[in-house]
Amino acid sequence: MKLVIQIPCLNEREYLPRTFGDLPRHIDGIDEIEVLVIDDGSSDGTADVAAELGVHHIVRFPARQGLAAAFMAGIDASLRLGADIIVNTDADNQYPGSAIARLVRPILEHRADVVIGDRQAGHLAHFSATKRLLQRLGSRVVSGLSGTSVPDATSGFRAYNRRAAYRVFVHNRFTYTLETIIQGGRSGLIFDHMKLDANETLRESRLFASIPEYLRRGAGVIVRAYAMYQPVQTFASLAAVLALGGAALSGRFLFFYVRQPVNSGHAQSLVVGVGLVILAFLVGLLAILGDLLSANRRLLEDTLARLRRLDATAAAHARALGEAIEGVRSTGAAPWRRGATP
Repeated sequence: MKLVIQIPCLNEREYLPRTFGDLPRHIDGIDEIEVLVIDDGSSDGTADVAAELGVHHIVRFPARQGLAAAFMAGIDASLRLGADIIVNTDADNQYPGSAIARLVRPILEHRADVVIGDRQAGHLAHFSATKRLLQRLGSRVVSGLSGTSVPDATSGFRAYNRRAAYRVFVHNRFTYTLETIIQGGRSGLIFDHMKLDANETLRESRLFASIPEYLRRGAGVIVRAYAMYQPVQTFASLAAVLALGGAALSGRFLFFYVRQPVNSGHAQSLVVGVGLVILAFLVGLLAILGDLLSANRRLLEDTLARLRRLDATAAAHARALGEAIEGVRSTGAAPWRRGATP
């Protein structure tokens, strides 16, 4: 059983040594542990520091691609490196390395496909009251839309088994945290969570400049992801609201028309009501089209999952022959194996 711990980085030269030093060298049930750093176009020499520390593998972008792209590059590289379990953690040591053993336990016991660390954000002193409230509300919304129970939807401390890693896809360039829960929940993956005592953050988030910006971009990710995986529910709900509004306004016109056929007035209600009914019909057609596109998307995702399996198999043969994995720089550091001396 091989575990790959992936760490997306952007100018983390100062914080990476502490994070790397905190990682576990041995976990019960795991035979081999390797660390993968994804350098998202850092300008401070993060990749060089990672190599000096003894990180096993490095993927480096020449320019910044964003957190979502770095996460997916790590998933693809980890699969090609033969990972059975992939753990994603942050480079700023927000998530204690000692918690990784508990994070992967539900996967080792075949109780979950994805496990997400719960920072218990409602009790974090370095979170403002507004941020704690928004985090709780956002997690409830994402849990409801995904059909899962994830108390900390924005947590980047996650473990994926191979089945889940084959099927995880991110279509936005902002963040992977929200979309992957909705996508995974609606794809039939089994989610679990574990509570942890998060370390105090050492720096401000580089993902967004302010809470309003995060709300604006995060809300767009949630709506798009839900509409992508549940198009009938999304558009049918909107069509129902429009149809009810149109029926109410048309009914208002008819009410006054029955009372005073000659001089009833309220023609505006009839015009707007009929317009809303027509819009409802058009949105209903979008629901049908969305469902057809969703069926094609599911087929494409099945195809991509199979391609990932084939790619991982081909990479396993390449590793057996001593060949390098394309796009992955291996430092030659020895994997952390069970029973080996640290």
